[in-house]
Amino acid sequence: MARITRKELKTDKFALEVEHGLTFFEEHQKEIVRFGGVALAVVALGLGIRFYQGRQHGVREAALARAIQVQETGVGPTIQGASPTFPTQQVKEESAVKAFTDLKKNYPRSDQSEIAEYYLGSIHSDQGNLAEAEKSFQEVAQKGDVKYASLAKLSLAQVYFAEGKPDQAQKVLQDLMAHPTIFVSADQCSITLARGLMATKPAEARKILDGLRNRPGSVGQVALSLYSDLPPQ
Repeated sequence: MARITRKELKTDKFALEVEHGLTFFEEHQKEIVRFGGVALAVVALGLGIRFYQGRQHGVREAALARAIQVQETGVGPTIQGASPTFPTQQVKEESAVKAFTDLKKNYPRSDQSEIAEYYLGSIHSDQGNLAEAEKSFQEVAQKGDVKYASLAKLSLAQVYFAEGKPDQAQKVLQDLMAHPTIFVSADQCSITLARGLMATKPAEARKILDGLRNRPGSVGQVALSLYSDLPPQ
């Protein structure tokens, strides 16, 4: 089975903000550009996301906080005095899927429900279930708030690349470039597109990176790194 991990989806470093007081953060725009993704960060994402407990308010936010806590719990032997852990990755994933699925059932048509669906997409991608990951990201892309939708589209494009659908990925990313959001920048989409095209369309990837590698800061650094991985002309 094809597999794409949260690292490949680049969903570990992203920020989500829910207007009713729920905040995720990890160096926000700087890290989003640097790592190129979501993320379900997963991605995922997933997802390497920290939850600021002091600002959670309301039942939906509390339910999402609990689900995220499950997702962020480690795996390994239980040590007295340490944080709780799951005995295996499978048990953790099953618990996280149940937590996010229950949230969606209990609070449909809410921002929290769409964030839960995004997390489910990231979990599916971790499991190598790209078909289900695609469905989850498509749902958020179509129904979510514009900010969350943009993150879902970015992850969806990377799933398309992993599935061998570069034309669909390119279409999604080009639309994102034309409609950037606070969470997904045009440069970020360009980097993601170039990375995805390197194997199948290296000349096109090179052209994209040529326009980015002299940029100051993280964008230029990532572009230079990718440029060095291109096959010789």
